[in-house]
Amino acid sequence: MIRKRKITFVINYFYPDLAATSQLMTELTKYLQQDFVITVIAAQPGYAGENHGSHKLFEEGSVENIKVVRIKLPEVNKNSKISRIKYISSYFLLANIALLKEKGTDVIFTISQPPVLGGLIGTIGKLLKRSRHVYSIHDFNPEQAQAVAYTNNQTVFKIAKAIDKLNCSYADQVLVVGEDMAETLRRRFEGGKVPEHTVISNWTDEEAIVPLEKNEPEIREFLEAHELQDKFIVMYSGNLGLYYDLENLIQVAKEFVDQPDIVFLFIGEGAVKQRIQTYATENKLENVKFLPYQPKEFLKYSLNAADVHLVVNQKGIKGVSVPSKIYGVMAAGKPVLGVLEEGSEVQRLIFESGAGVVIEPQNYQGVVHAIDYLKSLDRDELKAMGLRGRSYLEKNLTRDTSINKYRHVLQTVADHSQPGVTNSLEQYERVVHKNK
Repeated sequence: MIRKRKITFVINYFYPDLAATSQLMTELTKYLQQDFVITVIAAQPGYAGENHGSHKLFEEGSVENIKVVRIKLPEVNKNSKISRIKYISSYFLLANIALLKEKGTDVIFTISQPPVLGGLIGTIGKLLKRSRHVYSIHDFNPEQAQAVAYTNNQTVFKIAKAIDKLNCSYADQVLVVGEDMAETLRRRFEGGKVPEHTVISNWTDEEAIVPLEKNEPEIREFLEAHELQDKFIVMYSGNLGLYYDLENLIQVAKEFVDQPDIVFLFIGEGAVKQRIQTYATENKLENVKFLPYQPKEFLKYSLNAADVHLVVNQKGIKGVSVPSKIYGVMAAGKPVLGVLEEGSEVQRLIFESGAGVVIEPQNYQGVVHAIDYLKSLDRDELKAMGLRGRSYLEKNLTRDTSINKYRHVLQTVADHSQPGVTNSLEQYERVVHKNK
């Protein structure tokens, strides 16, 4: 009998955490558990303030056939750099310890969270455990932080990029979530050997999230509970984080205060939520509402409550990050107002599908005009626009398509886990020397 290969996922967020990455990785590992022996190393849930109540530094449990090692970390204040550094440092140290304690790992799977250090965990693990490493990049973190001037210390960016370049070079396979991100990876190694890489899109459960009318009982109750009946709802659903220019986009709502039938609804949590809430309060923007993350099983209703969905990125993020909320919006068959750079992955998806309109980041007057335009459309025209996104997703972006790509990549890497691992130290030393 052929032994199942063991994959250890070191992924920070995992069920029942509410982060988008948690939902993706939970689905991925559940679908792969019949093909591989899987261990997941993750933080105790707390992305959106979930209370896990555990006092153990390491707590072992399971989700179906998946072994889960949970790490207890300090609470994080996303508005405090010191708090973030303390959280990330604790995770990096404890995740490495947990990984080194795992026996018989053929493949280490890490993601680009926390920034740079997620990949470095795989680099260290591969070196010490003689395993292979698959590095899944959802965000090119150094470039992402640089785009929004997270710090003015250019030395920090240079060191971070050098470390992440090392992580990519030493990985057996790099995964990116968009064609524009693959181009960024190639630019990192321009003039040198580009690491083996594969583009695999993120996804949503297109069977759970389907187009629904607003007269569905659950949606009607949701609208009534939040006084949104008969409103034209412009919704942002997801991470209210640093990389979406939300502090400036919220100002667009001021242009619509004389149109009480237009409401801006922000659903989620994140580092800038308090700031945009304060702005709305100080400016008496009664056309702006905020709600916490909705339970996963309710997303099919909350997403369908919108008339238009905002899918946005800060200027300079093209090729650095792909907002995964686009897949849920397309699954729900809702029109998209993209605030995205030309040539970015999601801009391409919107244009190819015909599911909405796109405005360049920081063109706030353009956003105002786009909302006016979308609201002016006949109800059937607006519905048809959204359903074009659903049709495109069914043809090109299904969950099975992406998970089968993961399965193929992981099986290929795992099947080569024995030959050549004795040379991993030599390979590592060559990479270090090349990057000096």
